[in-house]
Amino acid sequence: MKKQLLTLTLLLGFCLSHAQSIKTGAVGQFIQAADWVQGKNYYLLTLFEQDKAVNAGLKSDAILASLTQKKLNSLNSSVHDCKDGACFVDAVKFTDDEINIVSKELAVLCKPGSALEQLVKTKLIPSYTYSLYKTTAPAELLVKAWEQDAAGINYTIDVYAGGQKPNYPQIDSIGFNTKARAYRILLYDVNTTLVGDVKNTKLFFEPAMHAALLYLQINERQDPANYEPMAQTVNKAAVDHIKITDFSKYPYTVIMIPGAGPDEPGTPLSAEGMLRCRLAVQDYHDGKAPYIMPSGGKVHPYKTKYCEAEEMKAYMIKVLHVPEYAIIMEPHARHTTTNMRNAVRLMYKYGIPTAKPGLVVTDKSQTDAILKMDSRCEKELKYVPYKLGKHLSDTEVEYFAVPEAMQINPYEPLDP
Repeated sequence: MKKQLLTLTLLLGFCLSHAQSIKTGAVGQFIQAADWVQGKNYYLLTLFEQDKAVNAGLKSDAILASLTQKKLNSLNSSVHDCKDGACFVDAVKFTDDEINIVSKELAVLCKPGSALEQLVKTKLIPSYTYSLYKTTAPAELLVKAWEQDAAGINYTIDVYAGGQKPNYPQIDSIGFNTKARAYRILLYDVNTTLVGDVKNTKLFFEPAMHAALLYLQINERQDPANYEPMAQTVNKAAVDHIKITDFSKYPYTVIMIPGAGPDEPGTPLSAEGMLRCRLAVQDYHDGKAPYIMPSGGKVHPYKTKYCEAEEMKAYMIKVLHVPEYAIIMEPHARHTTTNMRNAVRLMYKYGIPTAKPGLVVTDKSQTDAILKMDSRCEKELKYVPYKLGKHLSDTEVEYFAVPEAMQINPYEPLDP
């Protein structure tokens, strides 16, 4: 009986500590890279670069140093030896053997008391960015996080260099004709540029990671960096106001509006987007929540210059006269699944209470889709990044935040 009570006490202590870390804003608070696209896609590798002790240990490890030189040699050789596009692409990717070599070495290096173990415990686990892997063993989580980042790098190169179809080809495909002779010349030029960019690196992952980032850049796919740092720019008025908001006066914390992209390239905001805004503003004026969160990136049509969230915000300010401090822009989501996920992420990041529900306001057809969206989330994200509450009406659904929403999706580099 004493043993059972001790176990229960420890479990309760862990739960309270865990809940407190969520309450105080540990979830969603990241160490940011100079490159927002890198930091959001490859968070572990960003930590490897920024943590001085870890950085030095990885550089001095003989096995990883050998791999670094191998990757540099492969890149250099490609410039002289490659005759087709696939050769240039393969030269910068990780092979399965290379990924396994790193996995084994990281597991060895992540000893109790090591800098790597400290990084996992103090930075990786609290971030929830790899929460899909249900383990608290530092070495095991470290390996899983590395394998996720490596897979994400390879996927990005396959899509934005090799022309592989992404999950949503109509909006996310490569911007070049991969069959044209000019494209093979471009691949040569990319690898030639990379040779200079990474010639002095001593970190095993940087040649491949910088290749992925460069291909996103030349495809004009810097979407994760759009509007960042948002807390100091487009969302500053709202973030400042959140600090003085008494959320106990409202039944909901925030009203989220999923975006609806127009079909025509020259149309900034669709009719559906306008109507969804009006529904949300009705609830805002009824005092249901102190904030409205329009959500949606530069999605429809292909490579549009218009951002759904930005256009909805402008419409609500200019036409519906909502004050700017009451609007939180979420300008990165590309699907309904990530409208929900990214809304949760900003709630944690901006210190919005998560014990109380938020409200999704949209048209009936999308409401119906959200009510049965769990299976789609499991398929596309591998988890459900929210918990639904009451279905209030044809246009309103409650939702609750869950910290697992911080999990990075390595197969959606435009909104990971």
